[in-house]
Amino acid sequence: MSAIVNTEQDSAWNGDEGQYWADHHDRWNAVNEGFNEPLLRAAAIAPGERVLDLGCGAGQTSRLAARRAHPGQVLGLDLSAPELDRARALAAQEGLDNLRFERGDAQVHPFSPGSFDVALSRFGIMFFADPAAAFAHVRGALRPGGRLAFASLSAPERMDWAGLFADLRAFGPVPDFTVGAPGMFSLADPATIRQLLTGAGFDDVRVDLVTAQMNFGKDAADAAVFLAGSGPARSLLERLAPGEAERAREAMRQALARFEGPGGVRLNAEACLVSARC
Repeated sequence: MSAIVNTEQDSAWNGDEGQYWADHHDRWNAVNEGFNEPLLRAAAIAPGERVLDLGCGAGQTSRLAARRAHPGQVLGLDLSAPELDRARALAAQEGLDNLRFERGDAQVHPFSPGSFDVALSRFGIMFFADPAAAFAHVRGALRPGGRLAFASLSAPERMDWAGLFADLRAFGPVPDFTVGAPGMFSLADPATIRQLLTGAGFDDVRVDLVTAQMNFGKDAADAAVFLAGSGPARSLLERLAPGEAERAREAMRQALARFEGPGGVRLNAEACLVSARC
């Protein structure tokens, strides 16, 4: 494993949060996979190409890329050891021999210069400790004319799930989801994205807004239990006394019930779909 500079994220994704995502990889894929096809179209992976998947998690996008790139090679890179263990097991089950995974920090990982044709990421690039340095480093790993494609979360008001936390404010502090602040909305502003990528040496930077539905569960009760186990909701619930935590869970269930339908609990979401060239 290479050096890690993003120590805060390294700690988070190798603790309970990383294990929860690994154990519920299928649930998280149901949340995020509506953005897979737009991302893969933007990446335009061709057979024989060398692909880097940044923040690959349990590897769904890596596996999809490996099928498109074959006989080319794909590297999935992530900080989370639990998720990478799951990614390797799933790739082996699917017989993908052109796919490997490494634990590392994309900001400093020792890539060979010009060793990839394409770098992509589905929501794995919003947590860099130093985004400018990270994108410059990734650019160095791409060949001349190489391509970058990623999806990052758009503004929180465009996310139905972000609005759920307004219903939880009565129980304690909830995330403010500030656009541009470190965290999941750090790359929600197209102008910021263009500035970062241009500064890192990328050309032809394009940012499109795309929408999809995120499936959080079969019904509101199922979705509430799932969300309560991870991220900001778990952080809030762990600070509450048992009775208050139960009331907060019920408030979350009631909020999610507004989105129930025949296909489950589906919440609208928007992403910045970004493409650029070296």
